Amino acid sequence: MRSPGELKKEIEARLKGYLSRDRDGIRHELLNLFVKVKSLTIPQIYEKLQERFSISYHSVASMVGIIASRIGILHVRRNAEGTNSIYELKDQYVDVVSRILGAAT
Repeated sequence: MRSPGELKKEIEARLKGYLSRDRDGIRHELLNLFVKVKSLTIPQIYEKLQERFSISYHSVASMVGIIASRIGILHVRRNAEGTNSIYELKDQYVDVVSRILGAAT
């Protein structure tokens, strides 16, 4: 089992790799939304990102899925109606994401 410090380093490496492939700034903006707002659904994220980028709903869902499953920094909850999942940035990673986003800009 990894220590919390080792886990944070691993998450940091995954995030840096993920953001290094961000050609147009969409991934940075998506992570920025999570730092600012904390809890979001796919439709809310899509609405915000579409204001600045030409992006499909499916692309947004895919990016959020990758961040939640492969990188592991999002907590997923079902809403009361069971229609949309609510994604939240895990508290222990807010500082890591903020620091990486700040260094990348």
